[in-house]
Amino acid sequence: MATMFSNQIRLEILKMLKHRNFGHLGGSLSLVETLSVLYDGVMHIDPKHPEDPNRDYFILSKGHAGPALYATLALKGYFDKSLLNTLNDNGTTLPSHTDKNLTTGVDMTTGSLGQGLSVAVGVSLGFKLQNKKNRVYAVVGDGELNEGQCYEAFIFAGQKKLDNLIVFIDDNKLQLDGFRKEVSDQGDFVKRLESFDFYAVRVDGHDEIEITKAIKDAWQIKDKPTAIILDTIKGKGVKEFENIASNHHMRFSETQHQILDRVILELEAEIND
Repeated sequence: MATMFSNQIRLEILKMLKHRNFGHLGGSLSLVETLSVLYDGVMHIDPKHPEDPNRDYFILSKGHAGPALYATLALKGYFDKSLLNTLNDNGTTLPSHTDKNLTTGVDMTTGSLGQGLSVAVGVSLGFKLQNKKNRVYAVVGDGELNEGQCYEAFIFAGQKKLDNLIVFIDDNKLQLDGFRKEVSDQGDFVKRLESFDFYAVRVDGHDEIEITKAIKDAWQIKDKPTAIILDTIKGKGVKEFENIASNHHMRFSETQHQILDRVILELEAEIND
């Protein structure tokens, strides 16, 4: 189930990448509903005070999905929406992978996969040691979990009982070089995370009601971090691009531009209806 806000995020992603003529489409579109839920009511944030020390933190460990986060931040007012058309330009504040030193609202520089999750765990531990109420939300990709560093972070988080940490695993079944099951099948993520002393649950990653419920359930869990496994479709929202091995990073042909034009018009009509 999508909302008006998720439609707006998806629209801005597509407009941004069409303008740029290339970019990380698949893994940006699979995250839209999760970002919609987090930034439109779940997280304690204030776009007018992005450095508020009492805010919740969001760490996009799969930093190549920056276009999705940029669209969300712009729509929430962290910066002017016109900046979205500068994605990947020389001198831009919106680089291909997220950079906290460049973009207002970005809490962690990521893109070297595996590192964002480790930082999220460290930030969560810091808040616990200070007896602070901040929560930390992190997103990792299913392909990213090929990195052993991620499992070191999971083990540490479980041992330290970081119940202020919620990790989303974007299980869109694909990674840079193909389908995950053909590259590195990691089995049942729920069982694996439970073995590391996590509370773990799988949800429809495109159903905002399910995502919201999973987060609110996680808030009630004590002495365990949470893993929410998002069952998603890579490229969600553009049928011709969904679940194809080439959709991790796309450079658009003339035909594909026409597809993007059609979907953009459809989303605009739905938003304005």
